[in-house]
Parts: sequence; C-alpha cells; structure tokens
Amino acid sequence: MAGAPIDDILLNINPTGQLVLGGVLALIIYGVALDLKVADFVEVFRKPVAPLSGLLAQLALLPAVTWAITMLLKPQPSIALGMMVVAACPGGNISNLITHMARGNTALSISMTGVSSVLAIVTTPLNILFWAGLNPETNALLRQVSIEPISFLGQTMVILGIPMALGMLTVAYLPKLADFLRRPLQILSFVFLVAFIGGAMLTNAKYLSTFVLSILPFVILHNAIAVGLGWGTAKTLRLSDYDTRALTIEVSMHNSGLGLALILNQFEGIGGAASVAAGWGVWHLISGWALAAFWKHRNPHPQNKPA
Repeated sequence: MAGAPIDDILLNINPTGQLVLGGVLALIIYGVALDLKVADFVEVFRKPVAPLSGLLAQLALLPAVTWAITMLLKPQPSIALGMMVVAACPGGNISNLITHMARGNTALSISMTGVSSVLAIVTTPLNILFWAGLNPETNALLRQVSIEPISFLGQTMVILGIPMALGMLTVAYLPKLADFLRRPLQILSFVFLVAFIGGAMLTNAKYLSTFVLSILPFVILHNAIAVGLGWGTAKTLRLSDYDTRALTIEVSMHNSGLGLALILNQFEGIGGAASVAAGWGVWHLISGWALAAFWKHRNPHPQNKPA
C-alpha cells in the first residue's frame, strides 16, 4: 500500500546524515564485539545442544516463521520488511541481563549472543534478502528503494564485519581500552534507540494512533511468537529449566538498534520498517522484564540447576 500513512514518517537523510548513521552503526557493532570473549565460543562447543538449537531457532526458524506471518496476515509491505529485518538481527546484550534476572543460564545467553553477533555478518543480510525476496510485496519494496542484492550483501558484510573484527582485536590486544569503552558504547546504542523513538514521537505525533493501530499489534504478535519459538525449541529438546529460560529470552530479544540503524542506513529510513524496529526495541524490554519477573521467584527444578 504505497503512500499509506505510516510510511509518511520517511526520514530524508542527506549524505552527511548517511555518514553519521554509518558511524553510529559501526560503533554499535564495535561495542557488541567488546563483549565477545573466546570463552563464549568455547561454551558452545563444550555443551553444544542448547546453544546450537537456540541459534537455529533464532537465526533460521524465526526468519522463516516471520516470512510465513507476513504471507498469512499481509501487513503493509514496509511493516513486513521491518519484521524481517528485526528477525534477521542477532541477540542483543540486554538479553544477558534479563536472563540473569530470570535466574536462567546466563553463560548460555552470553555465548548465544556472541556467536549470533559474529554470524550476523553473513546471516543478517542473507536472511533479509532471502525472505524479503520471497514475499512479492516486500520484494517490490526492495526494488523501490533500489536494493541490489549483491551490493547490499557486500556492503552489509563490510559494515558489520570490519567493526566486529576491530572490536574483537581490541579485546584481545588492548583489554584495558576495551574495558574503558565497553560501557559508554553500550549506553550510546541505547541512547541512539531512545533518541530515534523520542524524536519520531515528537515530530510525528499525528501518526501515533496509526503506530498503535498498525504497528504495535504486529510487534507484540511477532515478539510473542519468538518467545514461543524459543520456549518450544527448548521443551522439544527436553532442555533443563535453567537452559529453557535462557533460550526463551535469547530467541525473543534481538538487537533492534542494529535493525533500526540498518533500515535508516540501507533502506532510506522508510517509516513502516523503522517504526517496527523502534517498536520492537521498546516492546521486547517489556516482555523480557515480564518473563524475568515471572521466573525470578520460581527456582529452576533442583536437578536442572548448574553444579
């Protein structure tokens, strides 16, 4: 539905703005990489069933299910694109805190966030291109904003890969600098998301009811399905309560700040897609805190606690 109201929140970004957004995106990824440690990856190979099944649910099943939702419910194309971008993003660092609060396996959460963040260099652009290309309406939108698959794949891999490598090198060779920068860059990512949401609300107040009616229901449904997918995967594999909590939270909490930055940088800031990423950034905190509150006072089954 070209010209639908939500897409009137289209951000016209000049070349200088594009450079700034590129820098913000690089800093977000660099900040993520500062939290990555070799031990996170060792954990995946030491006890592979839980993290690998979680990563499969997060990086493969959720994007596929998201595509199915868009085909079934047929949201506005830009909304569908935003859902696909969010689903293609890796886990966010806040999931580690929420898992800890929920008395889940924080080590599992951290290892999944680390691995998914590195894999995102490839999986994020591939998932966006593949699943958006399978939906005729989002495929038309990709052409409308002049997304060339090979160029997009290459640019996104470079945009994500270089700061990721630099961040990991900083941790390995300049650990004191990494410790110094870690917290400020995490705050920057959060401020970026909050600033965009706040700015969008102030400058587009007349679209607030459109957001609530057109965007929020899809964000809530999408996140609820992600919660169910994480929980269902863990239960199907008969993982412990301790691991189930981590898996559920990790699959349902994505780095929506990265998704928003990609939409602004690579997709011309189209309103529906940007609103989905911004809305997810708020809602997954609410759902994550709710899960943590529910589990916080419920001990994992004794036999499922770590030794």
